[in-house]
Amino acid sequence: MARHHVFSNEPVGQAVFGPNAFNSNNTAAMTASSGPMNDRVGAVFSWKAETPVVTSRVGISFISASKACKFKDEEIPTWNLSDTVDAAVAEWNRDVFSKIRVATEGESANRTNLVLLYSSLYFMHLMPSDRTGENALWDSGEPSWDDFYTLWDTFRCTVSLHHLLQPASYEGQIRSLIDVWRHEGYMPDGRSGNFNGLVQGGSNADNVLADAYVKGLRGGINWTAGYEAMRKNAEVTPYNTFGSTDPSASIKEGRGALDDWVGLGYVSVDGNTRCLSRTVEYSLNDYALSVVAAGGEEVGAAPGDVEKYLNRSAGWQRTWNHDVTSRGFSGFLTPRLANGSWNATGYNPALCGDCEWKSITYEATPWEYSFTVPHDMQSLIQYMGEETEFERRLDYIFQPNTSEQNLEANGAGITTIMNIGNEPDFATPYLYHYLNHQSKSVNQSRALANQYFHDALYGVPGNSDAGALNSWLVWQMLGLYPVVTQPVYLLASPWFADVNVTVNGDRTLRITSRGGGSNSGNPATALGHSGFYVQSVKVNGEPWDRNWLLHDAVMVDGGTIEFEVGDEPVQWEKGDVPPSPGHYVI
Repeated sequence: MARHHVFSNEPVGQAVFGPNAFNSNNTAAMTASSGPMNDRVGAVFSWKAETPVVTSRVGISFISASKACKFKDEEIPTWNLSDTVDAAVAEWNRDVFSKIRVATEGESANRTNLVLLYSSLYFMHLMPSDRTGENALWDSGEPSWDDFYTLWDTFRCTVSLHHLLQPASYEGQIRSLIDVWRHEGYMPDGRSGNFNGLVQGGSNADNVLADAYVKGLRGGINWTAGYEAMRKNAEVTPYNTFGSTDPSASIKEGRGALDDWVGLGYVSVDGNTRCLSRTVEYSLNDYALSVVAAGGEEVGAAPGDVEKYLNRSAGWQRTWNHDVTSRGFSGFLTPRLANGSWNATGYNPALCGDCEWKSITYEATPWEYSFTVPHDMQSLIQYMGEETEFERRLDYIFQPNTSEQNLEANGAGITTIMNIGNEPDFATPYLYHYLNHQSKSVNQSRALANQYFHDALYGVPGNSDAGALNSWLVWQMLGLYPVVTQPVYLLASPWFADVNVTVNGDRTLRITSRGGGSNSGNPATALGHSGFYVQSVKVNGEPWDRNWLLHDAVMVDGGTIEFEVGDEPVQWEKGDVPPSPGHYVI
């Protein structure tokens, strides 16, 4: 005989082990209810060990019991488990896996690569959660999404992939972020359980909105409201949350070090924690504002907003000390006091203490953060000593046994300064593009993928972080990489001979790879094989001399990218390097 107990607002021990636990004759134990927030409600079931089969169907609603029952009946209409499994498989295949199609049989199919591709697609679609119609806090008629955990992780390359593969859902996510601002005052950087929280660095919803706006996503998004929400992040300091991880400022939402940022143009080491990583991230956040402000009347931007936020986006330059040296290189992000003087005595850019909330940088060293200025690579290359020195420094961070920082759980055996297990380094392997040395970007990024991503229980080099690491690998396999807040994709080298990607809802982008000699025309079908160096590229049938392309070229109406590859690296690109639209000299 089965027994059960349901409870609300009871200590767990009392609920499970109390005198009335499992008493099916106790009327009070038969029902329980909760309010919209904070009330705990649960159930405990028990049955005899010899019971041959236990069946259940569960519906969940944050609004009402009747809605929960409705969901149960609609989503699990049968007691047959196989029917439910088949329905889930069909939905994943239709809505996710079919968005990227490669050969799954025959000579060109490589099982390991197939597992890596489709498991990565799976993981990057687990978060955030679509709770539209189930927002227990307000009913605005807008989409409602939860479990953004967190935008600090996903803004770099995950949201750009959602934009291509799931444009309708992605539009809903952006509308939901804006709706949180309407009702709670700030867009979240992290949000779960209907609660904003965990701002590791900047206000990265700004980057997400800018990335969508500059790529032309409109639909039902109110961009006037979106820009106003971004301006709130850029202009109003949030109240101090006095959190245990960092009691110095808000870690719930907004930019906790905004007073420094606005007043000094950088984040000071004596005024705030994470001074260097916040300075770098606030710079990109303000570049994001300039991107949307360029929409003028469409977004309600004030005259002068573009110039204002472009100026602020150069704040990283104010913490660049050209005199600091490390490992034979000069010029690094360096802690600076509020009075303008440098705090460089004994400073080692290869270390960041715990690399956590109270450190000078978060989850990456100053060495790593010194490469993360995607909106103004032109200035960064100049600051590092022009092209030759920039390339020498970039080469160095991939050398084994150069890291001094204990990477702990995010290390995965990594001994280089470059740490692909942490999000700040995601774009770094591709920075050779800005020197027109695309072959070195291909070599370094593919080496990282081969060494640290596996079809295994520990298959990624760190925390997946809502699919962030998985989406990095998907881009790698497609032979592309997005530059966040810009309508720009860097051309790398695909892993498959023929890939069809559904973009913009119902259009097809076809990516092919031909040549390679030793791999019989399919060089990209197995990791580690030769034959993946690009020799030439065609876009929509026309010869292409740049190692990058714009969003409109193939992501709106679809199109083709044809890679000719071979065994030896060549400098095939002769055109302009990728743009630096945030170039600003202060």
